[in-house]
This record gives sequence, structure tokens and C-alpha cells, in this order.
Amino acid sequence: MSQTASSEDRQPFWFLVLFAVAIGGGAVAYVPLLTVLLPLKVTTLIGTEDVPALAQVTFYGAIIASLANIAFGMLSDRSRMRIPWIVAGLICSSFLLVLIGEASSLSELIILVMAWQIGLNMMLSPLLAWAGDCVPDSQKGVLGGLLAIAPAMGGVAGSIVTFERIVPPDYRLVTVAFIVAATILPLILLGKGRAQASLTRHVEITHEYAEEKKRARSVVTRMWLARFLVQIAEAGLFAFLLFWLRSIVADFHENTAANIFSLVLLLSIPLSLLIGRWSDKWHRPITPLVACSAFSALGLTIMAAANELNLAMAGYVVFGVSASIFLSLHTSQTLRVLPLPQHRGRDLGVFNLTNTIPSIVMPWLTLTLVPSFGFAALFLFFAALALLAAGLLATHTKRL
Repeated sequence: MSQTASSEDRQPFWFLVLFAVAIGGGAVAYVPLLTVLLPLKVTTLIGTEDVPALAQVTFYGAIIASLANIAFGMLSDRSRMRIPWIVAGLICSSFLLVLIGEASSLSELIILVMAWQIGLNMMLSPLLAWAGDCVPDSQKGVLGGLLAIAPAMGGVAGSIVTFERIVPPDYRLVTVAFIVAATILPLILLGKGRAQASLTRHVEITHEYAEEKKRARSVVTRMWLARFLVQIAEAGLFAFLLFWLRSIVADFHENTAANIFSLVLLLSIPLSLLIGRWSDKWHRPITPLVACSAFSALGLTIMAAANELNLAMAGYVVFGVSASIFLSLHTSQTLRVLPLPQHRGRDLGVFNLTNTIPSIVMPWLTLTLVPSFGFAALFLFFAALALLAAGLLATHTKRL
């Protein structure tokens, strides 16, 4: 499952940066829309009943995204081509993104968002699989560290397109589409021919391979479950950070909450890169994931115990930075553990369910639990899940 790379096999650093920027462009494609622009559009169409309508739009979109990601991963595997799918997805998703702004009814908006999710995942699924085709195991830690810029790029893009002095409201979606193209096309133009034969060769499933496949399935399952558990906490906090802070300080300003969220993203970028380099140098790809899971649990425990603002924010920073590093490094190390290169796209689509399922389920579960048990109980529940994730991965720190 793991291979070493000679200096000739290693990719230049600029290529890893282009890949990280392109994947960050994927975040730009959906973060501003889903967090700001889509809620505004729903409010324009529906008015005071916007919350149930927004939940309906995002729910159906997330279902389609889950299925499309797997489907296009499989198609890019079978065709043995990634770039044509990425380009087609970029064109389709950009066109549909602009059309979303022209929707005149809720039903039309739902259909357009579902179609946009298909185009988006036509681009995103082969894009990440292409990284697995190109980047050797000896550089996956650095790639994972660089991937920490992706959520930051999404957040910054959301700030830019909602700043009216820079982008008029009628041009927000067009601007998003332009930014996405500007971040992904350089990789498309400069990255051709960099897939490596050692990473893309077809693995024959022989009798001798059966035992290795069994071991691989065990590692893959643990990696999937660990990410799923951490993502549950991430998704649960994403939508309710401001509500929790206002349970401590009633007049806590939303801009301060946004600044804390931005601080977490910014801190995670250099730390992810340093830790990723360390994991490559010492051949310990899973150790940082175990440590970050444990620190996530620590941050959540601090949050559960906090009854004053400074301690609460400190706990959130510990959790947020640790979880962000975990998710960035986990993304690249997943490429290491997938056993069959010929099914890389499909398998990454299955891993993508760890992102979509929590985002669908956890906001509703949080709304159910918090009124009855409070935020402290919820955070302790999340902390237990993060510790379980660390335990699942700890047995494999020396086996990859």
C-alpha cells in the first residue's frame, strides 16, 4: 500500500502548491454560496419562512452531492482520465452557479442547486483522485499541510464577494465562478503528464493479494470512521458557534465570532505544513492524526467546562486548530491507504460521505440535544467521539 519515492519521482513544490490552490478553488466554489449567498437568495424568494426552505435546499443538494461524488469518481476511474472530467465539471458548475442567481421560485432553486452539485462533484471528485495519481507517499504529508489553505480560501472568497465596494451584489456569483476558474486552470495547464506509473498501475487481485487486501480494508475502515467521528463534531459546531458563545456572553457580536473562526483557519495553515513535513521526514503519516484527534477532544472538554469567555475561546481555538489540521492531513493520507489505484476515484467518493452525512444530520441533532442537555453535554459527547477516533488510528501509527 505504501511506496517510497526516489528524488526523480518526487513532485516539485510548485506543483504541490498548484494542487492545494486548485483544491482551495473547489472550496471557493461552494463555501460562499452555501454559507452566505444561498441563504440570501432563499430569503429573497421566501421571506420570513427562509429557515425551513434553506434546510430543504441544502438537504437535497447534499444528497445529490454524495451520490455524484461517488459516480464521477467511478467514471474517472473507468475512463482512466481525470482532466477532461475536471474541465467539464468546471464549465458546468460555473454556468449553473450563475443560473442559481436567476432562480425565480423555490422549486427552481432546488433543481438548480441539485444540478450545480452534480457539476461541482464532476470537478471535485476527479481532482482529488488526480492528486493520488501524481503525488508519492513521501510527499503526502506536505500536500496535506498545504491543503489547510482550502477552507481559508473559501472563507476569504466569501468575504470578498460580499464586500459591496469590491463586488456589486448582482455580480457575486459571476465573481465566484471567475475565482474558481482562476485557481483551477493553472493546475490543468501545467500539470499534464505528471501522473506516475507506480501510482496508477492496475493492481491484480490474486490469491497472494487477499491477505494484504484484508489488512488494507481494516486500515481504510478505521480511517473512514475516524474522519467521520471528527467531522460530526466539526459539523455540529460549524452552525452553532455563535449560539454557544452567546450562551456565555449574551451580546457577543457576530463579527467577533467570524474573526475567531478566521483565526483558527489562519493558525492551522503553517502548523499543518510543519506537521505534514515532519510526518514525511520521519515516515509517521498517522501519528499526527492521532495527536490532533486527542487535542480536539481536549479542546472540546475545555469548552464543556468553560463558564467564562476567555476559557471558552481558548478551548475553541484548541479544538478548531486541531480539527482543521486533522482534516487537512487526513485528506492526503487517505490517498496512501486506498489499496486499489484503479478504484481510487470511487473510494474517495465513499470517503466524501464523511463530509456530507455529518453536515446533513448534525445540525438537526444539535437542535434536539442542546435544549434538553445543554452545550456542555454536547461538547463532552463530541470529545468522546474525538477520543474514539484517536483510538481507532493509534494501532496503525507504525503500520503504514
